[in-house]
Amino acid sequence: MTRCYFCQGTVQKKKIRHVHQWGEHVYIFEDVPAEVCSQCGEIYFAPDVLDMMDEIATHETEPQHTIAVPVYSLA
Repeated sequence: MTRCYFCQGTVQKKKIRHVHQWGEHVYIFEDVPAEVCSQCGEIYFAPDVLDMMDEIATHETEPQHTIAVPVYSLA
């Protein structure tokens, strides 16, 4: 892919940090191969990358490390 589907900006291959929500759980994946639009920031993942993240999220895989994340309510 060379052009963004939404804004037609240039898409570049990068490794990113991705926050992935699965049900009530939140996972942070680092060094994720992705294609990112340099204009609007839209992120595209290859199907095998999505499958890998879903596989990790649905099985009890030991993470490299765990961090605390503060939660705020605006209600």
